[in-house]
Amino acid sequence: MKNSASKICNSPIELVQFQNQKIYIKRDDLLHVDFSGNKARKFYYFLLNEFPTVKKVVSHGSNQSNAMYSLSVLAKMKGWEYIYYTDHLPSYLIENPQGNYKHALENGMQLILGQPTPKREDIEDNETLFVVEGGRQAEARVGTKVLAQEIKLWQKAKQIEKLNIFLPSGTGTTALFLQKSLLEIDSRYQSRVYTVPCVGDSAYLMLQFKELDENVLNYPLIIKPKKKYHFGKLYRESYKIWLELQHEMGIEFDLLYDPLGWLTLMDNPTIFSEPTLYIHQGGLKGNESMLARYQRRYGEDI
Repeated sequence: MKNSASKICNSPIELVQFQNQKIYIKRDDLLHVDFSGNKARKFYYFLLNEFPTVKKVVSHGSNQSNAMYSLSVLAKMKGWEYIYYTDHLPSYLIENPQGNYKHALENGMQLILGQPTPKREDIEDNETLFVVEGGRQAEARVGTKVLAQEIKLWQKAKQIEKLNIFLPSGTGTTALFLQKSLLEIDSRYQSRVYTVPCVGDSAYLMLQFKELDENVLNYPLIIKPKKKYHFGKLYRESYKIWLELQHEMGIEFDLLYDPLGWLTLMDNPTIFSEPTLYIHQGGLKGNESMLARYQRRYGEDI
Protein backbone atom coordinates (compact mmCIF):
# COMPACT_ATOMS: atom_id res chain seq x y z
CA MET A 1 0.00 0.00 0.00
CA LYS A 2 2.91 2.38 0.57
CA ASN A 3 3.88 1.97 -3.09
CA SER A 4 0.35 2.89 -4.17
CA ALA A 5 0.43 5.93 -1.90
CA SER A 6 3.71 7.20 -3.27
CA LYS A 7 2.37 7.19 -6.83
CA ILE A 8 -0.24 9.86 -6.16
CA CYS A 9 2.24 12.59 -5.22
CA ASN A 10 4.11 15.29 -7.14
CA SER A 11 2.01 15.96 -10.23
CA PRO A 12 3.62 17.96 -13.07
CA ILE A 13 3.11 21.68 -13.70
CA GLU A 14 2.75 22.87 -17.28
CA LEU A 15 2.90 26.37 -18.74
CA VAL A 16 0.10 26.92 -21.25
CA GLN A 17 -1.77 29.80 -22.88
CA PHE A 18 -5.51 30.39 -22.94
CA GLN A 19 -7.30 33.39 -24.40
CA ASN A 20 -3.96 35.21 -24.65
CA GLN A 21 -3.14 34.64 -20.96
CA LYS A 22 -0.18 32.56 -19.86
CA ILE A 23 -1.04 30.26 -17.00
CA TYR A 24 0.52 27.33 -15.17
CA ILE A 25 -1.55 24.16 -14.72
CA LYS A 26 -0.96 21.83 -11.78
CA ARG A 27 -1.90 18.48 -13.33
CA ASP A 28 -3.43 16.68 -10.38
CA ASP A 29 -5.53 14.80 -12.92
CA LEU A 30 -2.33 12.84 -13.64
CA LEU A 31 -1.59 11.80 -10.05
CA HIS A 32 -2.72 8.19 -10.39
CA VAL A 33 -4.62 6.23 -13.03
CA ASP A 34 -7.51 5.49 -10.64
CA PHE A 35 -6.96 7.87 -7.72
CA SER A 36 -6.47 11.42 -8.92
CA GLY A 37 -7.46 15.04 -8.47
CA ASN A 38 -8.48 16.75 -5.27
CA LYS A 39 -10.08 13.56 -3.94
CA ALA A 40 -6.70 11.85 -4.05
CA ARG A 41 -5.40 14.75 -1.93
CA LYS A 42 -8.36 14.63 0.45
CA PHE A 43 -8.20 10.87 0.93
CA TYR A 44 -4.39 10.62 1.00
CA TYR A 45 -4.45 10.23 4.78
CA PHE A 46 -6.54 7.07 4.46
CA LEU A 47 -4.39 5.69 1.64
CA LEU A 48 -1.10 6.46 3.38
CA ASN A 49 -1.92 4.97 6.78
CA GLU A 50 -2.72 1.43 7.83
CA PHE A 51 -6.00 0.70 9.59
CA PRO A 52 -5.58 -2.89 10.77
CA THR A 53 -9.01 -3.16 12.42
CA VAL A 54 -11.05 -1.37 9.74
CA LYS A 55 -13.24 -3.54 7.51
CA LYS A 56 -15.71 -1.01 6.11
CA VAL A 57 -15.96 2.60 4.91
CA VAL A 58 -19.25 4.49 4.83
CA SER A 59 -19.99 7.77 3.05
CA HIS A 60 -22.77 9.74 1.40
CA GLY A 61 -23.51 12.32 -1.29
CA SER A 62 -24.84 12.71 -4.81
CA ASN A 63 -25.29 9.86 -7.26
CA GLN A 64 -22.48 11.07 -9.57
CA SER A 65 -20.06 12.38 -6.96
CA ASN A 66 -16.34 12.30 -7.71
CA ALA A 67 -15.80 11.41 -4.05
CA MET A 68 -18.14 8.42 -4.40
CA TYR A 69 -15.94 6.97 -7.13
CA SER A 70 -12.62 7.83 -5.46
CA LEU A 71 -13.74 6.14 -2.24
CA SER A 72 -14.67 3.03 -4.22
CA VAL A 73 -11.07 2.95 -5.50
CA LEU A 74 -9.71 3.46 -1.98
CA ALA A 75 -11.93 0.71 -0.58
CA LYS A 76 -10.86 -1.69 -3.32
CA MET A 77 -7.17 -0.93 -2.67
CA LYS A 78 -7.63 -1.50 1.05
CA GLY A 79 -9.93 -4.50 0.77
CA TRP A 80 -12.73 -2.72 2.63
CA GLU A 81 -16.48 -3.05 2.24
CA TYR A 82 -17.89 0.19 0.83
CA ILE A 83 -21.37 1.50 1.64
CA TYR A 84 -22.65 4.72 0.10
CA TYR A 85 -25.87 6.61 0.88
CA THR A 86 -27.58 8.79 -1.74
CA ASP A 87 -31.00 10.44 -1.87
CA HIS A 88 -32.15 9.29 -5.29
CA LEU A 89 -31.22 7.80 -8.64
CA PRO A 90 -32.74 9.10 -11.89
CA SER A 91 -34.52 6.39 -13.84
CA TYR A 92 -32.23 7.09 -16.80
CA LEU A 93 -29.16 6.34 -14.68
CA ILE A 94 -30.69 3.13 -13.35
CA GLU A 95 -31.36 1.94 -16.89
CA ASN A 96 -28.08 3.30 -18.30
CA PRO A 97 -25.34 3.18 -15.63
CA GLN A 98 -22.50 5.54 -16.52
CA GLY A 99 -19.85 7.86 -15.13
CA ASN A 100 -18.81 7.79 -11.49
CA TYR A 101 -21.90 5.77 -10.53
CA LYS A 102 -21.14 2.97 -12.97
CA HIS A 103 -17.44 2.73 -12.10
CA ALA A 104 -18.10 2.86 -8.34
CA LEU A 105 -20.51 -0.07 -8.71
CA GLU A 106 -17.86 -1.96 -10.66
CA ASN A 107 -15.49 -1.43 -7.73
CA GLY A 108 -17.95 -3.04 -5.34
CA MET A 109 -19.92 -0.08 -3.95
CA GLN A 110 -23.05 -1.05 -2.04
CA LEU A 111 -25.65 1.67 -2.58
CA ILE A 112 -28.28 2.59 0.00
CA LEU A 113 -30.98 4.67 -1.61
CA GLY A 114 -33.39 7.15 -0.05
CA GLN A 115 -32.57 6.45 3.60
CA PRO A 116 -31.33 9.00 6.16
CA THR A 117 -27.55 9.26 6.26
CA PRO A 118 -26.19 8.00 9.58
CA LYS A 119 -24.19 10.41 11.71
CA ARG A 120 -20.46 9.90 12.05
CA GLU A 121 -20.62 9.57 15.82
CA ASP A 122 -23.27 6.84 15.52
CA ILE A 123 -21.49 4.67 12.96
CA GLU A 124 -17.73 5.11 13.25
CA ASP A 125 -15.92 2.52 15.37
CA ASN A 126 -12.79 0.36 15.24
CA GLU A 127 -14.09 -1.53 12.21
CA THR A 128 -15.83 1.32 10.36
CA LEU A 129 -14.58 4.60 8.89
CA PHE A 130 -17.07 7.34 8.11
CA VAL A 131 -16.17 9.86 5.41
CA VAL A 132 -18.18 13.09 5.29
CA GLU A 133 -19.70 14.06 1.92
CA GLY A 134 -16.97 15.23 -0.43
CA GLY A 135 -14.25 14.48 2.12
CA ARG A 136 -14.92 17.65 4.11
CA GLN A 137 -13.07 16.70 7.28
CA ALA A 138 -9.82 17.33 9.11
CA GLU A 139 -8.04 14.30 7.62
CA ALA A 140 -8.13 16.05 4.22
CA ARG A 141 -5.41 18.40 5.40
CA VAL A 142 -2.69 15.73 5.18
CA GLY A 143 -2.81 15.35 1.41
CA THR A 144 -3.52 19.02 0.84
CA LYS A 145 -0.39 19.92 2.81
CA VAL A 146 1.62 17.71 0.47
CA LEU A 147 0.11 19.65 -2.44
CA ALA A 148 1.15 22.94 -0.79
CA GLN A 149 4.70 21.65 -0.31
CA GLU A 150 4.92 20.64 -3.97
CA ILE A 151 3.75 24.09 -5.08
CA LYS A 152 6.18 25.92 -2.78
CA LEU A 153 9.15 23.86 -3.95
CA TRP A 154 8.25 24.55 -7.57
CA GLN A 155 7.66 28.26 -6.84
CA LYS A 156 11.06 28.53 -5.17
CA ALA A 157 12.78 26.71 -8.04
CA LYS A 158 11.15 29.12 -10.51
CA GLN A 159 12.01 32.12 -8.31
CA ILE A 160 8.37 33.29 -8.37
CA GLU A 161 8.11 35.61 -5.37
CA LYS A 162 4.34 36.09 -5.62
CA LEU A 163 1.99 33.44 -6.99
CA ASN A 164 -1.77 33.47 -7.45
CA ILE A 165 -3.46 30.08 -7.28
CA PHE A 166 -6.97 29.42 -8.59
CA LEU A 167 -9.34 26.47 -8.19
CA PRO A 168 -13.12 26.01 -8.16
CA SER A 169 -14.74 24.83 -4.92
CA GLY A 170 -17.54 22.54 -3.84
CA THR A 171 -17.23 22.41 -0.07
CA GLY A 172 -14.06 24.51 -0.26
CA THR A 173 -12.04 21.99 1.76
CA THR A 174 -9.10 21.83 -0.65
CA ALA A 175 -8.94 25.61 -1.14
CA LEU A 176 -9.03 26.27 2.61
CA PHE A 177 -6.43 23.70 3.64
CA LEU A 178 -4.22 24.66 0.70
CA GLN A 179 -4.19 28.33 1.72
CA LYS A 180 -3.64 27.41 5.37
CA SER A 181 -0.71 25.15 4.51
CA LEU A 182 0.87 27.63 2.10
CA LEU A 183 0.88 30.30 4.80
CA GLU A 184 2.88 27.96 7.05
CA ILE A 185 5.59 27.18 4.47
CA ASP A 186 8.44 29.58 3.57
CA SER A 187 6.86 33.05 3.73
CA ARG A 188 9.58 34.47 1.45
CA TYR A 189 7.57 33.09 -1.47
CA GLN A 190 4.01 34.35 -1.16
CA SER A 191 1.02 32.41 -2.48
CA ARG A 192 -2.58 33.59 -2.59
CA VAL A 193 -5.43 31.15 -3.19
CA TYR A 194 -8.52 32.29 -5.12
CA THR A 195 -11.65 30.19 -5.48
CA VAL A 196 -15.17 30.36 -6.88
CA PRO A 197 -18.17 28.70 -5.19
CA CYS A 198 -19.75 26.10 -7.47
CA VAL A 199 -22.26 24.37 -5.16
CA GLY A 200 -23.65 27.29 -3.15
CA ASP A 201 -22.92 31.00 -2.94
CA SER A 202 -20.12 32.85 -1.16
CA ALA A 203 -21.97 32.77 2.17
CA TYR A 204 -22.29 29.00 1.91
CA LEU A 205 -18.59 28.66 1.22
CA MET A 206 -17.68 30.87 4.18
CA LEU A 207 -19.77 28.64 6.44
CA GLN A 208 -17.91 25.58 5.15
CA PHE A 209 -14.59 27.30 5.92
CA LYS A 210 -15.73 28.23 9.41
CA GLU A 211 -16.67 24.64 10.27
CA LEU A 212 -13.11 23.55 9.52
CA ASP A 213 -11.14 26.60 10.73
CA GLU A 214 -12.20 29.60 12.82
CA ASN A 215 -9.24 31.74 11.74
CA VAL A 216 -10.37 33.93 8.82
CA LEU A 217 -6.74 34.78 8.04
CA ASN A 218 -6.42 31.25 6.65
CA TYR A 219 -9.34 31.63 4.24
CA PRO A 220 -8.89 31.78 0.46
CA LEU A 221 -10.23 34.79 -1.41
CA ILE A 222 -13.68 33.99 -2.79
CA ILE A 223 -14.44 35.34 -6.28
CA LYS A 224 -18.11 35.59 -7.21
CA PRO A 225 -19.11 34.41 -10.69
CA LYS A 226 -20.50 37.02 -13.07
CA LYS A 227 -23.97 35.51 -12.84
CA LYS A 228 -25.74 32.94 -10.68
CA TYR A 229 -25.11 29.36 -11.74
CA HIS A 230 -27.14 26.46 -10.38
CA PHE A 231 -24.99 23.48 -9.50
CA GLY A 232 -25.38 20.64 -11.97
CA LYS A 233 -27.43 22.65 -14.44
CA LEU A 234 -26.27 22.61 -18.06
CA TYR A 235 -25.10 25.90 -19.59
CA ARG A 236 -24.07 26.48 -23.19
CA GLU A 237 -21.18 28.74 -22.16
CA SER A 238 -19.87 26.01 -19.84
CA TYR A 239 -19.70 23.49 -22.65
CA LYS A 240 -18.23 26.07 -25.01
CA ILE A 241 -15.33 27.02 -22.72
CA TRP A 242 -14.72 23.34 -21.96
CA LEU A 243 -14.25 22.73 -25.70
CA GLU A 244 -12.04 25.82 -26.03
CA LEU A 245 -9.79 24.63 -23.20
CA GLN A 246 -9.23 21.32 -24.96
CA HIS A 247 -8.62 23.01 -28.31
CA GLU A 248 -6.11 25.58 -27.02
CA MET A 249 -4.36 23.53 -24.32
CA GLY A 250 -4.90 19.93 -25.35
CA ILE A 251 -6.08 19.24 -21.78
CA GLU A 252 -9.43 17.73 -20.81
CA PHE A 253 -11.04 19.32 -17.75
CA ASP A 254 -13.98 18.32 -15.59
CA LEU A 255 -17.37 19.42 -17.02
CA LEU A 256 -19.04 20.17 -13.68
CA TYR A 257 -16.67 22.44 -11.74
CA ASP A 258 -13.96 23.56 -14.16
CA PRO A 259 -16.14 25.47 -16.66
CA LEU A 260 -17.35 27.81 -13.90
CA GLY A 261 -13.79 28.00 -12.61
CA TRP A 262 -12.41 29.08 -15.97
CA LEU A 263 -15.31 31.41 -16.79
CA THR A 264 -14.79 33.20 -13.47
CA LEU A 265 -11.01 33.28 -13.77
CA MET A 266 -11.14 34.82 -17.24
CA ASP A 267 -13.69 37.38 -16.03
CA ASN A 268 -11.14 38.55 -13.43
CA PRO A 269 -7.98 39.39 -15.41
CA THR A 270 -6.42 41.24 -12.46
CA ILE A 271 -5.57 37.81 -11.02
CA PHE A 272 -3.05 37.50 -13.85
CA SER A 273 -1.14 40.51 -12.50
CA GLU A 274 1.03 37.87 -10.82
CA PRO A 275 2.06 34.47 -12.22
CA THR A 276 -1.04 32.28 -11.91
CA LEU A 277 -1.39 28.56 -11.23
CA TYR A 278 -4.65 26.69 -11.89
CA ILE A 279 -5.18 23.44 -9.98
CA HIS A 280 -6.58 20.73 -12.24
CA GLN A 281 -8.59 18.67 -9.74
CA GLY A 282 -9.41 15.68 -11.91
CA GLY A 283 -12.99 14.39 -11.90
CA LEU A 284 -12.80 13.22 -15.50
CA LYS A 285 -14.74 10.01 -14.86
CA GLY A 286 -17.79 12.23 -14.38
CA ASN A 287 -17.47 13.65 -17.89
CA GLU A 288 -18.98 10.46 -19.29
CA SER A 289 -22.36 11.21 -17.73
CA MET A 290 -22.08 15.00 -18.16
CA LEU A 291 -21.44 14.69 -21.90
CA ALA A 292 -24.43 12.37 -22.21
CA ARG A 293 -26.59 14.94 -20.42
CA TYR A 294 -25.44 17.73 -22.75
CA GLN A 295 -26.20 15.54 -25.75
CA ARG A 296 -29.70 14.69 -24.48
CA ARG A 297 -30.40 18.34 -23.64
CA TYR A 298 -29.04 20.09 -26.71
CA GLY A 299 -28.36 17.41 -29.29
CA GLU A 300 -26.45 18.92 -32.20
CA ASP A 301 -27.55 22.42 -31.21
CA ILE A 302 -24.60 23.07 -28.90
